[in-house]
Amino acid sequence: MPHFIPHIATIEIPVSNLDRSIDFYVDVLGVEVIFKGETNAMLSFKKQGIPTIFLVETKKVESLSFENTYTGVTHGVIDFYTPDLKKLHVSLAENDIEVGPLNVHPENGMGGFGFKDPDGNLLSATNVLHEGQ
Repeated sequence: MPHFIPHIATIEIPVSNLDRSIDFYVDVLGVEVIFKGETNAMLSFKKQGIPTIFLVETKKVESLSFENTYTGVTHGVIDFYTPDLKKLHVSLAENDIEVGPLNVHPENGMGGFGFKDPDGNLLSATNVLHEGQ
C-alpha cells in the first residue's frame, strides 16, 4: 500500500477556556497564535515540519493522558523537546505550573518530566531527539 502521510500536521487539544489556554501555551511553549476564532485557535512554533497546535474549546474536557498498565506510570500524549530539562522544570514550578518529577538517566542525561496545562491535560518535556528531528 502506498504511503500518503509524510508527517503530523496538527495536534488537537481540548480546552475549557480558550483565552486562558492560549495565554498558557504562548507563555510556556513560546508558540505564536496564527489564527483565533470564537471557540478555537491555531498555534505554531513557526518551524518547518513541526505540527501546529489546535486548541478547541469544549464544555466537556477529558484530560489527555493514559496509564501504562504494566508500570503504573501516567503518560502524556505529547512530548515537547527542550535542550535543558532542568531549567524548564524549575521555570515551570516557579510559575506555579504543576510538574511531575524530573527523570533523567544518570549515564546518558536523557529523560523528561510531565506538566499540566490549565485543564489538566498532561504534557511532557523531553531532551531526547530522534533521527530526522
